Amino acid sequence: VQLQASGGGLMQAGGSLRLSCAASGRTFSDYPMGWFRQAPGKEREFVAGISRSGGRTDYTDSVKDRFTISRNDAKKTMYLQMNSLKPEDTAVYYCARNRYRLNWDVIPGRMRDAYDQWGQGTQVTVSS
Repeated sequence: VQLQASGGGLMQAGGSLRLSCAASGRTFSDYPMGWFRQAPGKEREFVAGISRSGGRTDYTDSVKDRFTISRNDAKKTMYLQMNSLKPEDTAVYYCARNRYRLNWDVIPGRMRDAYDQWGQGTQVTVSS
């Protein structure tokens, strides 16, 4: 599978952006998915994850109540709606496919090693 992230850009603090992750291939719906981000000089960190069903999600504490992850299997696309953006959200955002299919409603892990397919990243810059 190939993943293509898009939707990044420059936004003022308090604004909103929606990232998309389009997948090629026929197995998108078979895997949990996740979003990660990497700020300059920092490690790539988990942002959000979603189960195969789409019904269970997980967020890192710093984005809870501001970001929403979702998926549309018919379109083979995953989304990250980002509201109330803060300067500390500035980073390159990556979408990723979990290494294992897992059961239908299992939330994917937060470790990078749990993911084996990565998109190319999309830059999000939030100005104060």
